[in-house]
Amino acid sequence: MLRLENITKRFSNGTLALETINLEVAPQTIVSIVGASGSGKSTLLRMISGLEVPSTGQLSWNGQPIQRSQRKISFIFQEPRLMPWLKVSHNVRLGLGPSPDREDEKLVTEAIAKVGLERFAHALPRELSGGMAQRVAIARALVARPSLVLLDEPFSALDAFNRLKLQNHLLKIWAIDRTTLLVVTHDVEEALVFSDRVIVLTGQPGRISEDFFISLPRPRRRTDPEFQAWKQAILDAFDPSLLNESETLGEKSYASGH
Repeated sequence: MLRLENITKRFSNGTLALETINLEVAPQTIVSIVGASGSGKSTLLRMISGLEVPSTGQLSWNGQPIQRSQRKISFIFQEPRLMPWLKVSHNVRLGLGPSPDREDEKLVTEAIAKVGLERFAHALPRELSGGMAQRVAIARALVARPSLVLLDEPFSALDAFNRLKLQNHLLKIWAIDRTTLLVVTHDVEEALVFSDRVIVLTGQPGRISEDFFISLPRPRRRTDPEFQAWKQAILDAFDPSLLNESETLGEKSYASGH
């Protein structure tokens, strides 16, 4: 279990980004964090990953300080961040760390198969579409069989078609592996498609304002009335002054149903 206790983050310039964050994430679940720009969503993920250090509070994974669990945690960023001179298989292998092992080849092959890129194992990143490149990033995150995967707006750079395709693909992988996923997104519909829970961060500094336990069965259809009712409930948890900010809440995405 991931546990955050009284987490606060203040940057060196004095900006208070997050205040009094308390959160528990159960194993084998998908939890999404949504919120306006500047509410501290990505900062929270960076602290869990070890890329940032909280100013106060405790972070733990299965009862151990988070620093001792870094090998069990993977990160998927907004962009694929592939090494352009390495083939797909070698980019995926980077997820295993610097120490080679005789099992590495098998793990890499399995990870590439999970994302459906067997035919492109020897391709260079420049030969891939944006969606394919992000699938390589997913394979790299999964290759070491982590216990927790952190996803920071993982599909925001993709067009609507590829975004939906990759959302469905990741859900299929999760249904088999049951790896715990913690997803940051500005897209409430994306959060609902994925999640067992949706947590809303509001304010500056960011605080948890609502914690929704989603009871919808999977697979979920965005056009279902119950799905739309959950979406409206989550949107209602945002500060009303932010609801006209299309960049922040993905207004165009919501209006079009994508």
